[in-house]
Amino acid sequence: MCGLVGVVSSKGVGVCLYDALTVLQHRGQDAAGIMTCDNGKLNLRKDNGLVKDVFHNRHMRRLTGQMGIGHVRYPTAGGSSPALAQPFYVNSPYGLSLAHNGNLTNSKELSRDLFKEDLRHINTDSDSEVLLNVFAHELQRRNKMKPMPEDVFAAVAGVHNRCRGGYVAIVMLSGYGIVGFRDRNGIRPLVFGSRKSVRGTEYMIASESVALDSQGFTLERDVAPGEAVYIDVNGNLHTQICTQQGEYTPCIFEHVYFARPDSLMDGISVYKARLRMGEKLADKLVRLRPDHDIDVVIPIPDTSRTSAMELANSLGLKYREGFVKNRYIGRTFIMPGQAQRKKSVRQKLNAIDLEFRGKNVLLVDDSIVRGTTCKQIIQMARDAGANKVYFASASPAIRYPNVYGIDMPAASELIASGKTEQEIEKLIGADWLIYQDLDDLTAAATEGNPKIKQFECSVFNGEYITADVDEVYLKRLENSRSDAAKNLKKNGGGTEDQSPVADLHNDA
Repeated sequence: MCGLVGVVSSKGVGVCLYDALTVLQHRGQDAAGIMTCDNGKLNLRKDNGLVKDVFHNRHMRRLTGQMGIGHVRYPTAGGSSPALAQPFYVNSPYGLSLAHNGNLTNSKELSRDLFKEDLRHINTDSDSEVLLNVFAHELQRRNKMKPMPEDVFAAVAGVHNRCRGGYVAIVMLSGYGIVGFRDRNGIRPLVFGSRKSVRGTEYMIASESVALDSQGFTLERDVAPGEAVYIDVNGNLHTQICTQQGEYTPCIFEHVYFARPDSLMDGISVYKARLRMGEKLADKLVRLRPDHDIDVVIPIPDTSRTSAMELANSLGLKYREGFVKNRYIGRTFIMPGQAQRKKSVRQKLNAIDLEFRGKNVLLVDDSIVRGTTCKQIIQMARDAGANKVYFASASPAIRYPNVYGIDMPAASELIASGKTEQEIEKLIGADWLIYQDLDDLTAAATEGNPKIKQFECSVFNGEYITADVDEVYLKRLENSRSDAAKNLKKNGGGTEDQSPVADLHNDA
């Protein structure tokens, strides 16, 4: 999962991009990058680390220009070397730079085609570089000295024709403009907005609406599935649907975990969706245990707070903050390596004994992925003196990997994979475990925008909307995503899919 932003302005955009990336930091904490364009000259700064650590005053002074794009990244199966920080760049045609969020499910085949047919070299194992080169090839086929909006849209149409999966991207054409586009199913999020200046209208494209809010841009709307939004260097807006739209299926996990609560996604308030998750979870709890003995509801900060608060309100129970969070530790779900995740939980949270001692507590989290975090937190509650510890998940059991841009672990590392709720309950050490029902989860989001009939829920039900994900693909994915595979790669070894470029040369 990554965060994207692109701006065309009447003044320098470097600080604006920096501030927007800071707002989007929750979407990726591994690397950050900004590329600006100043009268056709490109300026780039990217590296591993948080936004505040990657960009210093000396870097910001060099990021001049009235147009630019930015990216924050978290590590995926491809690794986390500085070479994988974005934006990526190719010089032909025009000079193109790209920031990408998502995953191409056919990147291996595309890499082979790019090498054999398009004569393009892929330097990393990142599907983002593949996507950039596909776009570059499709745009170069137009063979224009100066690209017009129709040429940009034709290139995006070519991307949709060749690429499969869930993806959004922002591409900057040096000296000409920026274009943002979204996959035909609208799986990954993308919005755009505008603000007035003395010289006309300025535009921003971003992963979440909070990036627009932070910089004084007014949200225009979400980029539609299959749509491209092109803003030329003069600030003129052009939009076009570039492919036949599939079923509009945004990722439900954005509402569960990734997005900030103050964002609007696909016309849905993330905050209100999480409130409704809490209401529906409370209804299920009463159905199952009308005579429950819960004394207090305590959220596991931060994402679950909204749902936990509404659950407590619906049940007429006390809501208390029982854990104090260290703000300087990253999100454990997206940390590489099981050992590091285990170590970080105790560094990240500390229990307030007063809220636990002698009480039957209901802990609420947004989801349970590996079970590592919740197991330790349940033990922390017991160590703090809790009488009984119940655990509620605002989402259903996660039993399948994600293939559309969320680096869910291998299926074998998901605690719910192949297990009953009672078995999971025992493994995490809870006195009772309650999961949200999938129908209730999707309803919590759909109520915010009835036009969206369904969501991408593959991590819960194993149904992959693009219909190109089979057991062979999932096995290959598991080989690259398991902690063992990542440790091997970190230590200089390889996996089955380590180097698409090497595969291409071997096949040639």
